[in-house]
Amino acid sequence: MSNIIFGPIPSRRFGKSLGIDLSPGKKQCNFDCLYCELDPAKTMAGQEEVLSVEEIVSAVKQGLQEHRDIDVLTITANGEPTLYPYLSKLIDEINKIKGSTKVLILSNASTIDDPKVQEALLKLDEVKLSLDCATQKCLKKLDRSHSGIDVEKIKAGMLAFKEKYKGLLIVEILIVKGLNDSQEEIAKLNDYLLKLRPTRIDIGTIDRPPAFDVKPVSYEELLQISHHFDASLPVYIASRKKAEAKPSSYSEDEILETLSKRPLTQEDIEVLFDEESQKRFKKLLEKAEIGLVETNGVKFYKKA
Repeated sequence: MSNIIFGPIPSRRFGKSLGIDLSPGKKQCNFDCLYCELDPAKTMAGQEEVLSVEEIVSAVKQGLQEHRDIDVLTITANGEPTLYPYLSKLIDEINKIKGSTKVLILSNASTIDDPKVQEALLKLDEVKLSLDCATQKCLKKLDRSHSGIDVEKIKAGMLAFKEKYKGLLIVEILIVKGLNDSQEEIAKLNDYLLKLRPTRIDIGTIDRPPAFDVKPVSYEELLQISHHFDASLPVYIASRKKAEAKPSSYSEDEILETLSKRPLTQEDIEVLFDEESQKRFKKLLEKAEIGLVETNGVKFYKKA
């Protein structure tokens, strides 16, 4: 089934990725997020249509033969991949054939408190978990979670998983205007992430047509939100919605002040700083007042 495999997709954060869809036939998810690009669907606790491990592995083998320069195999689904009942066995089989290719999962974290799910994910090179909300009210409203899913269990499950996991743990927060962009919600996310200390935190916003009438925040708003997180957290602004931002003039002091609040990528600098400010930035770099750090393949500039 060729529709199990999709891509390759170039990603700045993960390299060249080949996708593995564990639910190619239909949306099977325990969330029905307002911002999802898939059509609304009834939430479910487990998959109703289940592919065999053999079917998926056969498709992965074929994909790896056709695309020999893949950096990462990304396990995903039209829905939530951890609902796949044979996930642990599947990961074992993929690990046998992956060679030097890394294996990543994109999960909504809803099942991370399940010891069996944790056991399966421990065998992966990289795990990316979504955490749009730190409160139950927000989770029900924005992610429209299946009954019985509790945000406190998700948070406890992430902490338990992080204690055991040796790979790269990335947390993704998708900001939706008027739903999880309040200072109160961001403060609660910040408090929790200071305990979790993941490898990287990606904050983004809607960049595909959503299932419901919800709105993205602007790049400038994302930048402001990033400033509400503790400066010690590795927050990365991961959004394509940058076109509306107009570069501004920054003095050397303002550049250093901005970088002390939040490290920025080269793209951020090109979006935020006008030509003269970019020249000032280069001078500060030459004077070693600005340093370059790399977090999981993403290069950031920060105040030295």
